[in-house]
Amino acid sequence: MARAKFEIKRKCEICGAWFYAKTVESRFCSKKCSEIASKKKKAEIEKLAKLEELVANIPDSRDYISVQEAVAMFSVSKDTIYRLIRKGTIPCVNLGKRLIRIKKSDLENMFGGREYVLDNTFKPLPKLYNMEPENCYTIGEISEKYHVNDSTVYLHIRKYSIPIRQIGNYVYAPKEDIDNLYKSGKP
Repeated sequence: MARAKFEIKRKCEICGAWFYAKTVESRFCSKKCSEIASKKKKAEIEKLAKLEELVANIPDSRDYISVQEAVAMFSVSKDTIYRLIRKGTIPCVNLGKRLIRIKKSDLENMFGGREYVLDNTFKPLPKLYNMEPENCYTIGEISEKYHVNDSTVYLHIRKYSIPIRQIGNYVYAPKEDIDNLYKSGKP
């Protein structure tokens, strides 16, 4: 993407340092922070895949499960499980060192099933827009306010699927989406 013709001051999502974004999409202050974010995302995906595999290998007929299996099945942290065991909220059987077993039905009554989305397969509800001229900017107003060329504004409107309305010679775009785009990055 081409370099922006205006300055966008942002806070890096990894290290928290303030920086001037080179493009509208910039989220990290350096290549190092970008690589750290990429590694974190990859590790999270691998962790979710391992948990999914562990859940798939647990037979339905087994009444008692280990703490790790409970973490995988119910998306609850290991610390929470142990805290509930210490309080006596969840009855357990200790078969030896690292052999604590918990009754699956007790956990199902307490937590229900596992609820997370492994990949982004859900679709958000469509956003409703008020496209009246008083709630919108014209392309010229956007150019003046944010010191951007008209062609760049049109490019961003197409890229981020911002709706537009044409009345006569004027093209209108919603103020909220344009402000979000140019002040804090992607809407």
